[in-house]
Amino acid sequence: MAEIRPIAYMHSDFPEKFGIPRQAGIVRELESLVVFEPEYRDAQALRGIEGFSHLWLIWQFSAAVTERFSPTVRPPRLGGNVRMGVFATRSPFRPNSLGLSCVELKAVQARPGLGTVLVVRGADLMDGTPIFDVKPYIPYADCHPEASGGFAPDAGATLRVEIPEALLEKIPADKREALRGVLANDPRPRYQQDAARVYAMDFADLTLRFCVEGDTLRVREIENRQ
Repeated sequence: MAEIRPIAYMHSDFPEKFGIPRQAGIVRELESLVVFEPEYRDAQALRGIEGFSHLWLIWQFSAAVTERFSPTVRPPRLGGNVRMGVFATRSPFRPNSLGLSCVELKAVQARPGLGTVLVVRGADLMDGTPIFDVKPYIPYADCHPEASGGFAPDAGATLRVEIPEALLEKIPADKREALRGVLANDPRPRYQQDAARVYAMDFADLTLRFCVEGDTLRVREIENRQ
């Protein structure tokens, strides 16, 4: 069996797992870079890719690699109390720790020191995630409007996000909408509903602290991590 190795790595605003959207495409405003390894930085390998609006990324849950196999997992969508078959979920705890994400291709750009990179929107990958392959999304074959979503039929309810003006000014203007989208989709574990709890989340160069009461998420503090 041939050994597979990363062809690229993700550069995103998520240095840790907490806060990453649960699925790709939920927060379109998020922009990330697919940066190829030196041996794959031949621009010819990307010839024609700009004709596709979306791409599939095949990657590894590098922060959840395990050699232990469990046939069942507890999906957060079900409150963390119900077990489902691992192959009926998108849990990171899988035999080969592989993930699959559909992202929007915004641009193909030449970047100093990085070669030709892909600028993508809506990715759900942590910074530094190894990517094993990139494939075009083909609507006539990949889109199935009649498909059923099992126990996860939709993205769930969104929260109202409140960020005081003084704190909003600490967020780079080009990242505000993306951050609002991340927070609106409730980054907390599904089973945590304590209104008194203050959560901390790293995003780009910032650390945010927030709490959630009812359907409202309030940002309490923002600090620069650098």
